[in-house]
Amino acid sequence: MTRAGQPMPPMLNKVPDVTVIFWIIKVLSTTVGETAADYIAVHVGLGTSVTMLIMVCGLIGALLLQLRYRRYVPWIYWLSVVLVSIVGTQITDLLSDKLDVSLTTSTLLFTVMLSATFAVWYATERTLSIHTIVTTRRELFYWAAILFTFALGTAAGDLATEALGLGFRLGVVAFGALIAVVVVAYLAGANPVLTFWIGYILTRPLGASLGDLLSQSRNYGGAGLGTSTTSIAFLGMIVALVIWVTFEGQPAKASDPV
Repeated sequence: MTRAGQPMPPMLNKVPDVTVIFWIIKVLSTTVGETAADYIAVHVGLGTSVTMLIMVCGLIGALLLQLRYRRYVPWIYWLSVVLVSIVGTQITDLLSDKLDVSLTTSTLLFTVMLSATFAVWYATERTLSIHTIVTTRRELFYWAAILFTFALGTAAGDLATEALGLGFRLGVVAFGALIAVVVVAYLAGANPVLTFWIGYILTRPLGASLGDLLSQSRNYGGAGLGTSTTSIAFLGMIVALVIWVTFEGQPAKASDPV
């Protein structure tokens, strides 16, 4: 903590390096967003609205903690991502289940909102790179974009797997194939910022399809593990990986708040 009268230390990039571990934790987080939201809303019996309220409060708390630090802290960052995943899922479910908004409409709506966020972000900062999240304003743009990618990924994923009849297994294959195309495009020299955000959006329906495939009953084409087992297992893997990256030299000293 800085003393009175001393200048604030410069903010370091608040987003982790985009590595294989980053994408693994991202997919695990999206799966938890799908299964945990279903478990709390349906099996615990809180319903979509109450679950949404609880998770929004949790997300606000996590983001306030995230904004308090001037460097990347793995456990705070990934806690925020998991909660954003759950809230993004709940937003789409609330529109579909409570307000009868079609998946096509919600997909278009979140596409427009995400595009508008990127447009304002770029007009203000002249970059969409996640390697330069070094100001609070850029970080706020970043988290707004992350929220809309999860909401859009949920709507588009549900539209593909339910409305278009892909099912869980084909959903995993289809979205996995699309991500592979993005990877090939990146390796071939495509714009790294564009390919990152496309990949980020596509990992949401991939994780959701994977979560449904594992948790849903065998009668519906799933593995029958249940939402509680799937959520606990994937949360455990997230925790293990976050601990691993923390002790692999990531700059994550929790005694360094603003």
